[in-house]
Amino acid sequence: MSAKSRISSFAIAAGLLLASTSATAVDDQNASFNTVSDATPSSGAILMDLVVLRPLSLVGTVLGAGIFVIGLPFEAASGDIAGPAHRLVTQPARYTFTRPLGETGRTD
Repeated sequence: MSAKSRISSFAIAAGLLLASTSATAVDDQNASFNTVSDATPSSGAILMDLVVLRPLSLVGTVLGAGIFVIGLPFEAASGDIAGPAHRLVTQPARYTFTRPLGETGRTD
């Protein structure tokens, strides 16, 4: 193999390596951008949360608190107040008041 063909082969190999490396870097940048972008709720999800879910979860919190107060003597007699309080009052209240707008995941 002559020196000229070795240099040409080396240049082609270097060019292919450079092209594959830059393509991988672009894919990594797009992947990290999409990951950040996917975590943000859409405007439709935020609107639905604000107009429908928050008012319904507020009603659920009030109803849960009422049911808890009515059942409190029975819960006290059984010795388990923390469980029903958590399920009927704490979970709905967290879902209503402390959850970020548009995030509809569980808050346990």
